[in-house]
Amino acid sequence: MSAIKYSGLKIFLLCILLLTFVSCSQKDSGTGHQGASEIISISYSDIGGHLGNYKIVKVTQDSIHAEQGVTKTKTHKEWKSAISPQTWKKLTSTIDAKTLDRIKSSPSQQSVDGFDETFQIRTPKKYHAYVNAFADTAHYQQLKKLKDQIQALLPTEYN
Repeated sequence: MSAIKYSGLKIFLLCILLLTFVSCSQKDSGTGHQGASEIISISYSDIGGHLGNYKIVKVTQDSIHAEQGVTKTKTHKEWKSAISPQTWKKLTSTIDAKTLDRIKSSPSQQSVDGFDETFQIRTPKKYHAYVNAFADTAHYQQLKKLKDQIQALLPTEYN
């Protein structure tokens, strides 16, 4: 049995939901993104080792946030900073978003006390994630350049 007894009220609520959905969709498509090849955010991490080491860096169009630590010793530190539009443009210029689907991940190495290098790249239409892509020598070069540029933005204690 329906929770709403009046059919007129049902239709009204369905119309409201439909209008809400349509208006939200229009706002999303008009956020200024110039297509699927534009990068929205980038994350890079190195996680693993027998002590539980981790380094995670997240970069967006206006900021960079880094954290690192060791789980076994319960040490953790964070750093964040604003970045300029020129820095963001330089960082994302190393990535050819049209070729991101060609990059191949490799199996995790954490199970043998190894480190996993992970990249996450978000575009308006797709989320790309790569684990240990350095094994893909044919397509890894752009991720290597990206990693080097990210590390150049970090303070020395995060490299």
